[in-house]
Amino acid sequence: MADQLQKLMFSIDLMDKVTGPAGKIQNSIQGVTDTFSKVAGGAAGVAAAGYAVSALTAPANEFNMAIGEVRSLDVAQDSLDQLADEAIAFSVKYGESAKDFVSSSYDIQSAIAGLSGQELASFTNASNVLAKGTKSDAATITDYMGTMYGIFQDSATSMGKAEWVEQLTGQTATAVQMFKTTGAEMAGAFTALGANATSAGRSQAEQMAVLGKLQATMSGSEAGTKYKAFLSGIGGAQDKLGLSFTDSSGRMLGVMDILGKIQGKFGDTLDVAESDALKKAFGSDEAVSMIKLLSADVDGLGDSINQLGDVTGMDKAMTMADAMVDPFQRWSQGAKALRIGLGQALLPVLIPVVEGMAEGAGAMYKWTQENPTLTRYLGYTVIGVAGLTAGVAAFAVVGGVASMTMTGFGAAMTLVSGVMTAWSTVAGAGATVMTWLNAVMMANPALLIAGSIAVLVGGIAAAIYYWDDLKAAFLDSTWGKNIMGWIDTILGGFSKLSGAWDWVKNKLSWVPGMGGESEAAVSPTMTALGADPMVGVPKTSPSLEVPRRTSMPAGGVSQSIATAITNTSASSSQTIHIGQITTSRPINAQEVTSQLVMAS
Repeated sequence: MADQLQKLMFSIDLMDKVTGPAGKIQNSIQGVTDTFSKVAGGAAGVAAAGYAVSALTAPANEFNMAIGEVRSLDVAQDSLDQLADEAIAFSVKYGESAKDFVSSSYDIQSAIAGLSGQELASFTNASNVLAKGTKSDAATITDYMGTMYGIFQDSATSMGKAEWVEQLTGQTATAVQMFKTTGAEMAGAFTALGANATSAGRSQAEQMAVLGKLQATMSGSEAGTKYKAFLSGIGGAQDKLGLSFTDSSGRMLGVMDILGKIQGKFGDTLDVAESDALKKAFGSDEAVSMIKLLSADVDGLGDSINQLGDVTGMDKAMTMADAMVDPFQRWSQGAKALRIGLGQALLPVLIPVVEGMAEGAGAMYKWTQENPTLTRYLGYTVIGVAGLTAGVAAFAVVGGVASMTMTGFGAAMTLVSGVMTAWSTVAGAGATVMTWLNAVMMANPALLIAGSIAVLVGGIAAAIYYWDDLKAAFLDSTWGKNIMGWIDTILGGFSKLSGAWDWVKNKLSWVPGMGGESEAAVSPTMTALGADPMVGVPKTSPSLEVPRRTSMPAGGVSQSIATAITNTSASSSQTIHIGQITTSRPINAQEVTSQLVMAS
């Protein structure tokens, strides 16, 4: 008891000495972790606030940067204000970026110098509406506007730049719809054509109709190339063909008039010889190809020229642009326009603060250059704090990994337990099946007979082997002694009969067959019952004595055990002596158990 108590106290003391410092370490680490969590949370809050302000003012800042780019081209502030208003209105109406709208005005202002405030806004708005209506990008159409202004500058100046650009936008949109082309293809066609047709005195509507008609079978740039080749060969062709393609003032006739004169000379169709003659006259296959294509529908070409000539505004382009508006894009750009408005109100307050922070950062940089030693130690401090932060974070990661590992291990053990349970169920089912199979097999009569014989043989063998033990146990019991007494009485009666028989047999010894057999012939039954064939006196119960003898304590083994238990309850330190069992041969545990049972 004392030893066990000492072990218990040692375990408790060991747990106190280990858990105490471990708890302190854990509390310290937890404190550091909490501190860094607070610091990280505070830093995250500051960063989130800064990000929120930056996100709120970002659209306005980007918009103002685009305005600043245009300002760099010496555009007056009133023009910039009109441009900003047009950009916001366009973005909300068509769902396009206001920043991109302003950026396109930079390209227009670069290509077309001298635009006033209203003209710059009109050019920019027309370009972006045309890009939207003709499925082109703003950069392509902006470049197209600059090219067209360079070709038709005189017309633009005479009409007014704002009116001209709106007419150009409407005509281009109509041509795109009429000839199933795109704004980008029309831009490519006029880029290839250049100012050749304009120099020849041809109208904007005619040029656009010819180029649009040619694009039915070719690209825009190829159409511009063929039209340019045709114009280049007009002067030499009229002399070779004997036809006049100019008016009285020497200006080139319109395409419709030239095609009419050619058809008057060669007919509505051209054979091989006529095609060769036209090639020699115009000097190129491109010119002949254009003549053949346009001659197939001269009346249609005339209608197109008239229709394009009637366009004066950009209504057609606006209608086409309206059909391509995405309501979700409008909503998105409307929300961005609101953020631009809020940012515009906040930036005047925030910009001085940000500029002050920038100047402060510059001053700090200058200070670091003036104090390199202190700067170095400050850097060490920052690195140390960062390293400590990384260590705490690594500790948290390790703890998290360990937790996940234990969770995974628990899940794995649960899976294994489930597998073992399933296996136990399967094994139980197998045992049940085997039990049923054994029952079926035992129901076979042949197996029953064989089993019965095996049990009988086993019983006889056990009885022979344990006969002495069984007999001793039998004689030690009260009921066994009574039975043996009855047997002794019966055997005694047989003994008396045996004596009487011997007297009779001696008297009749003279009778042949009766003498000399009293000693030799003894009834097997009498011998089996214990009669002595030599003496004729019946044996008593000692005839059942065993060849080995057992010395057992008085009252038997059970009495000794009971006494020992009583003495043990009285004193826990008393020595118990049950008794001694002596045998002439080694006995096993089973035999000892049998002795105890029989003794009880």
